Amino acid sequence: MTNSSRSKWISPCKTSHPQVDPARSAQMALVRSTNTKPEERVRKALHTAGLRYRLHDRRLPGTPDLVFSSRRTVVFVHGCFWHQHAGCAGCRMPKSRQDFWRAKLEGNVARDARQIVELELRGWQVITIWECETREADALASLVQRIREMPVLAPLQRKKSRR
Repeated sequence: MTNSSRSKWISPCKTSHPQVDPARSAQMALVRSTNTKPEERVRKALHTAGLRYRLHDRRLPGTPDLVFSSRRTVVFVHGCFWHQHAGCAGCRMPKSRQDFWRAKLEGNVARDARQIVELELRGWQVITIWECETREADALASLVQRIREMPVLAPLQRKKSRR
């Protein structure tokens, strides 16, 4: 089959909202999912404290931002808007297309909950730090302390618990 004879597949997401402003679409395309400023602040604090981790392990549900395999612990750095941090000023609902945004953001929260349950069923401890907390030195210090207090598993225990 040649390239010219292939029919072009169009994503249903692209066609379901034709009224989307192209400028808004371009702006949203700039939103990153990895290596965000909050994530970099957390990584810097943990690395400075001597803690080592893996980034974005796709073998785990939800692709956690930081993975401490030796402690069976994962850290998610959640944006207050995208993951709806309750009580935070950063999680306000957009004024336009509220039906779309409500469904989108509620879906994110539900997916987060499913992924946390799946990780816990697999024996992982899950820590969530919110974007607004990454600006506070006390919150980052607390995260460092919390991870340090988690027991380091012997290599045989780590291998057995993966199965």
